[in-house]
Amino acid sequence: MLTIVRRAMLLAGAASALTSTARRSAAQTAVSELGPVVVDPSYPFVLPPLPYATSANDPYIDTQTMALHHDKHHAAYVANLNAAVKDNPQVAAMTLTQMLAKLNELPDTIRTAVRNNGGGHAYHSMFWVVMGGKGGDPAGDVATAITRDFGSFAQLKADFNKAGLGQFGSGWAVVLVDSSGKLSLAARPNQDSPLMDGKRVLFGNDVWEHAYYLKYQNRRADYLTAWWNVVNWPVVAARYKAATDATQLGI
Repeated sequence: MLTIVRRAMLLAGAASALTSTARRSAAQTAVSELGPVVVDPSYPFVLPPLPYATSANDPYIDTQTMALHHDKHHAAYVANLNAAVKDNPQVAAMTLTQMLAKLNELPDTIRTAVRNNGGGHAYHSMFWVVMGGKGGDPAGDVATAITRDFGSFAQLKADFNKAGLGQFGSGWAVVLVDSSGKLSLAARPNQDSPLMDGKRVLFGNDVWEHAYYLKYQNRRADYLTAWWNVVNWPVVAARYKAATDATQLGI
């Protein structure tokens, strides 16, 4: 009997390991295949690969910053988030969006860790895919929406850079999009994700010092101006379309 029980436990453990590996592989595949629409991830969370080389955003964002930012900072958010939820099955069963949207309902012991690391994972998963482009001007529906809601693309850039520069300490400047396609601008401290308020980010820029200090030191304004040169507008356009399509789930 003990032999049978032991064999069952071993098989169950192996199945669990295979399921975990399959979920990790599927998550990475989904991110790389969908590109602009990062699927809403769930536990165990994985670090999505960069969709381009670490040198792709040179000279505006240097290779060393990209490597450290992705491989160290984002990886730490993923590891810390997994550690926070692994012993809480009810929380681990949620998607990342659900965790952040229901943050106040989470156990006190993990709420801050999910807020900081879950927010960091969501923000950075968005951040990588909206870069790697050639900047320039947006086109199509997203350009129409920008003109409608901000007056002009030039005005959006001015307001966005002002919001990023005015964010005291660490945080993000983001453009939000609702299901009707309406855009709005926000600045958030630390890793406080708009998903906590049921809102979705179309695109945004990281103004934590680790995002720019190696190249720009204390010149955040220069970094904000330079960043527009690497925005991937086709990806932003695809995210805009997905945001207005109820069948598309993402972060």
